[in-house]
Amino acid sequence: MIEKNIIIEDVDPVVFYGTNNDNLHFIKTLYPKLHIIARGNVMKVIGEEKDIVQFEKSISLIIKYCSEYNRLDGTIIGAIVNGGTPLEIKQEHLIIHGINGKQIVGRTENQQKLVKCFEKNDLVFALGPAGTGKTYVAIALAVRALKNKEVRKIILSRPAVEAGEKLGFLPGDMKEKIDPYLQPLYDALQDMIPAVKLREMMENNTIQIAPLAFMRGRTLNDAVVILDEAQNTTVPQIKMFLTRLGSNAKMVITGDMSQIDLPSSQTSGLVQAIDILRDIKGIGYVRFDKSDIVRHRLVQAIVEAYEAYDKKQKEKREKKDKKDN
Repeated sequence: MIEKNIIIEDVDPVVFYGTNNDNLHFIKTLYPKLHIIARGNVMKVIGEEKDIVQFEKSISLIIKYCSEYNRLDGTIIGAIVNGGTPLEIKQEHLIIHGINGKQIVGRTENQQKLVKCFEKNDLVFALGPAGTGKTYVAIALAVRALKNKEVRKIILSRPAVEAGEKLGFLPGDMKEKIDPYLQPLYDALQDMIPAVKLREMMENNTIQIAPLAFMRGRTLNDAVVILDEAQNTTVPQIKMFLTRLGSNAKMVITGDMSQIDLPSSQTSGLVQAIDILRDIKGIGYVRFDKSDIVRHRLVQAIVEAYEAYDKKQKEKREKKDKKDN
């Protein structure tokens, strides 16, 4: 009889062991000759060496499956242990498997372009209206790179610019004031990484979410770095951010030119950056439009209505200017 400790890495123990430890109980029934004790991410196995060797082989395959697909049940475990391959229909344009095996894909042509552009370039600008999935796809690509061990961390940032409400009016300390601005980033991550694993990654700084001001002075190596809502950066801010890019790193800048919340006296750093950097090789651009909107059908109608209104207002101003002149 020997004793062996097996470390369960790269998976959420809650997903791996199952609800009420159902998966663990099932694994134990498949290996009745072994005494199996699980504590957190460690499985202690006691038994004959040949049985433990076979158990380790199966468990490594089960962990690999759970890590890739973010789900596990008795049917999957049984298929793996019996030497088969669980049936898994991969959807076209798959990026990663999210919570409960949800397939996260490039749903529109421009979302698919963003995936390809990210693979070819170290710096990508994703531009377009709200609801087109710019940030969501960018974060999915970052999570995929992290899972594939292409990078060691994900860094997500946003400028803390208010759309009508002032920071000082919000309750709490600085973190509590800033968190509402970063909530869309949390929402996307929670759709892709199990809660326990996400909390662990944030505690050990594998995933970092911070306001733009916290980026100054850093060199961001071995990371996927995403700047969301970049239309609300000032010229010095976006220059500072872009120059943080380090070795073995990729950066995605997302923004919507129609939702600039800066004071009218300030130039959007994103607008200027696109103009200045347009001819540099290694920088990619993906422009989304209202046909890419994947939220409620009314969102596209709302965007179109505002575009029509803005066009009419512009025509009125131009007519007035001509009349005044």
